[in-house]
Amino acid sequence: MPSDAHPDQTTGADAKLADAPESWPVERSEERFRGVKCGVRTDWVRMPGAGGEGTTVASRDYMDHPGAAAALALDGDGRVLLQRQYRHATRHTLWELPAGLIDVEGEGPLPTAQRELVEEAGLRAGRWHELADFFPSPGFSNERIHVFLARDLSVVPDEEVDFEREHEEVGLVAEWVSLEEAVGLVMTGRLHNGATQIGILAAHAAAADGFASLREPGAD
Repeated sequence: MPSDAHPDQTTGADAKLADAPESWPVERSEERFRGVKCGVRTDWVRMPGAGGEGTTVASRDYMDHPGAAAALALDGDGRVLLQRQYRHATRHTLWELPAGLIDVEGEGPLPTAQRELVEEAGLRAGRWHELADFFPSPGFSNERIHVFLARDLSVVPDEEVDFEREHEEVGLVAEWVSLEEAVGLVMTGRLHNGATQIGILAAHAAAADGFASLREPGAD
């Protein structure tokens, strides 16, 4: 990319390298299971036949998920907030960014990240930028996770936090680590949460130009 080009202005081969929405015809769809947080669905999708000749219908099972948003809180000393939480599916306690499901009606990714930062960490941020937006398991789930950089932090008074922790969130443990140290934790295999890994590495890359190239939330 030319040095004077805007990050969103791509040319040549780079212009082709962007994920794009597309939907192949679905002959029928059936919900197999619906739980508290997500469901499982089977779609019968019309796809190209063998050798590209004609079409055929193939079944695809996937998790139907509302999506999630995470906040990488970066304080004035360049430290990242990590919180330890038990995750039953993995049988691990994981160090993670404050995050949660986009499961409040009418609430988008950024408001979810802002709400989770208040509820889980008791913090608000004056500046927000989008670090990453990804599908963690596109062959199995439609889950989409947005990770935001939160800066200009301030503590929320206890009386303004309208949230009572329960279950896994009761035992949250918080630690502040430098961004460089957080990168080391990822690269040495000590952190395993996907949104946390991606958020830390994206923030470290973005720090090279003082975060000037980051997208505004919802800009894409």
